[in-house]
Amino acid sequence: MVEQANELILDILPLSADTARLVRVYGTAPCVALPGTLPAPAGGSFALTELGDYCFSEKPRSLPAANALCRYAVSADGTVRLTRAFGQAVGQKPARRYDFDLDAPAADEEELHPVCGSFLEEVTLPDSVQVIGSCAFYNCRSLRLLTVGSGGLTVGSDVFLNCFALETLRVQAAPEQPTGLFALVNNITEAVQAQFWPADASAPLAALWYPAYWEDIEETPAHILLHTFSGQGYHYRQCFLDNKFLPAEYDAIFPQGHDADDAAIMAMLCFGRLRYPWQLTEAAAGHYRAFLAANTDRVFARLLKAQDTDSIRALLALDVLDKAAFASAAALAAKAENAAAAALLADAEHKKYAPQSKKQRYDFDF
Repeated sequence: MVEQANELILDILPLSADTARLVRVYGTAPCVALPGTLPAPAGGSFALTELGDYCFSEKPRSLPAANALCRYAVSADGTVRLTRAFGQAVGQKPARRYDFDLDAPAADEEELHPVCGSFLEEVTLPDSVQVIGSCAFYNCRSLRLLTVGSGGLTVGSDVFLNCFALETLRVQAAPEQPTGLFALVNNITEAVQAQFWPADASAPLAALWYPAYWEDIEETPAHILLHTFSGQGYHYRQCFLDNKFLPAEYDAIFPQGHDADDAAIMAMLCFGRLRYPWQLTEAAAGHYRAFLAANTDRVFARLLKAQDTDSIRALLALDVLDKAAFASAAALAAKAENAAAAALLADAEHKKYAPQSKKQRYDFDF
């Protein structure tokens, strides 16, 4: 089978109860959107419920035999078709072979390009996925965005080991729904953003940052192990009940102090909560606004680096920049040679600080 442009090739291991596990993905694009259902060889369909261990790792471990797998081609429009079933080609006549061909590979066993390791940048999982196997994204150093469905997740160990670029987890659900976010953020100790963004919504309903944290283990003379955590990131990750996000508990952490946390990440945390203020109280918003007003340059520098003009507009709309902050942001925009950002700043500053012209009044009483 010849791979088409932008076509995904999936190796799937059928499981019981018409479910299936993803074993490997092949293709030429670094962004992958997986289908939720796959046509079964004997009719009916499989639900894709699991990502196998090491499935996106550059060096997979213990791959199933080819005669245990089904191979699917997924076109750019999402159409899925079965191409091999348990080692046999589907919908193709077997090529005639002669004695002198015995050592030659089959015609459809061409070299496929795996979507894995540092090549992988974005993955979108369907609602049907319930399990992410251990080390599924091991050494995916360029992975920056993982989108998951609205259901719960069981997550193995070291799923995101060495995923240094991973910045955003996008959950296609409303913030009040039970989801797999708790399992995901507790598998990541580095700073990461989570967005609740339903599939039919034009923007996130909530954006949450989870700061990095470090766990220290100390053995006492009595051979008792003491666990301590540096940074508030661990506590932010515990703000769930029955897999539902708890906004009041999340917002209550910020006033307790954050000196051990990265100030830039904490400023982004404030920006995210104020920009998408789902169940945000006035008291919590006040704490966030005060910190953001003192650290707008940290947020602006990050948005400039990402060339995120929409977020720059959102930051300016919060009206937290004073004259000094405008001057600092303008200098950053000039250094980045970002004319669009500079224009937005100039316009916002003019609207905020330009003197209001007094209306002329006339007295017609002589």
